[in-house]
Amino acid sequence: MIELHPEILEKNGHPEFAVLPYEEFQAVQEILANYQDLCDLRAAKSEEADAPAMSLREAAKRYETKKK
Repeated sequence: MIELHPEILEKNGHPEFAVLPYEEFQAVQEILANYQDLCDLRAAKSEEADAPAMSLREAAKRYETKKK
C-alpha cells in the first residue's frame, strides 16, 4: 500500500484541499489506472463468459502449419 503525506489546506476553518508531493500523486494515478484496467478486463471477461473458446493447445493443433 502506498503511504501518502498530504498537506491539508483549509478554507474558513474547514478542510478544502489535499496537496500531495508530486511523486505520490503519480503513484496514485498509476494505481487508479491499473484499477481501471482491472475493471475493464473483468467487464470484458464477463461479457465473453458464454462465448465459444478453445485452448491455445487446441488452436495450435487445429491451425498447425506444415514445415517445408
